[in-house]
Amino acid sequence: MSVIAERIQHLRQQKKLTQSELAEQINTSRVTISRIESETRNPSYAMLSLIADALDTTVDYLQGKTDNALKTSHNGSDDGDDKKHVDLADDELIMSFEGKELSEDYKNSILAFVKMLREERK
Repeated sequence: MSVIAERIQHLRQQKKLTQSELAEQINTSRVTISRIESETRNPSYAMLSLIADALDTTVDYLQGKTDNALKTSHNGSDDGDDKKHVDLADDELIMSFEGKELSEDYKNSILAFVKMLREERK
């Protein structure tokens, strides 16, 4: 089993979530979660980010880049001026993937991620 699949399944079970409950939290289907956990589907970075947030961990942990499953808090006095902000409408964002055919699940993952980011800014 891949590191990603193993860690997602382990954290989901640790949080006592079913595949359906995790899927609902990130606005996808149970089948998508099942396919990720069984390695028949590789999750996009956007999907990994949604899953990491739902499981209260980091994408780096899910990818096996770190063994620290805990999120680190950024409570410093950084005002965020070094961060770039792109203000695109949802349809513009999807269309910005020039010439690439995106599946409906992938589009929904992108939109869910963007909506989550927008809600965090409020």
